[in-house]
Amino acid sequence: MPELPEVETTRQGLLPVMVGQVIRQASVNRPDLRWPLPPDMATRLTGARVLALRRRSKYLLADLDTAETLLIHLGMSGRMLISGQALGVFHHDHPAPLKHDHVVLQMETGARITFNDARRFGAMDLMATAKVDQHPLLARLGPEPLGNAFDEAYLAARLHGRATPIKSALLDQHIVAGLGNIYVCETLFRTAIAPQTLARAITPDQVARLVPAIRAVLREAIESGGSSLRDFRQTDGALGYFQHRFQVYDREAEPCPVCQTPIARLVQSGRSTFHCPTCQR
Repeated sequence: MPELPEVETTRQGLLPVMVGQVIRQASVNRPDLRWPLPPDMATRLTGARVLALRRRSKYLLADLDTAETLLIHLGMSGRMLISGQALGVFHHDHPAPLKHDHVVLQMETGARITFNDARRFGAMDLMATAKVDQHPLLARLGPEPLGNAFDEAYLAARLHGRATPIKSALLDQHIVAGLGNIYVCETLFRTAIAPQTLARAITPDQVARLVPAIRAVLREAIESGGSSLRDFRQTDGALGYFQHRFQVYDREAEPCPVCQTPIARLVQSGRSTFHCPTCQR
């Protein structure tokens, strides 16, 4: 599933095509994705101007001049693809419609933005912009890991007394928003923390390492265009490249880049955790 860097990469790709532009025609090709789409979605989007495009955790939020906000979640395989937009001296023509093109936004500039989702685990919703923070998917999210509210004092307080493994705690979206399996595995390796360590046993020194490491991993992934595993593509169809910099994730039995011990895999809360048994103690 796309994590924060992949969603942020998508947002950055959509910014020049959406913000300040009018949706000339919206087409909705099915009544639902993971959940039913909002009533009259095509009508409510058609003619609206996009005022801002934000990201909250793993969700995209397009604020419209109709006082509504379009929420987009990519799910497991969702992709936002741009066509017909001039990029420098090149021009991308519109491709033929594909089977899983579920929502299409024709912009007044001639650009076309297509939400393609083969598995249909993605989601879209429309809500009053003034009540975005009350949406059920957003209301209980923790702070953004790249924001000022996420610091050592906050993380130490949220981990205090928790009898869950640190890997699971960092995946808890109520503690910190946007982290997923890939980047938590990479962060724990960089900080030499064993993923089985209970959250309540994390020391102040380890917390002091975790916060900057989380930020560094996410920023590097964003600069690389995210990680392309299976379905993720950028808005122009290109792959992300951070997967080539994985130190432990998806590298079971390969040598640790630090000590050469084979990378191990274990299952935590139904998710694969990759780690170095020697470096992470």
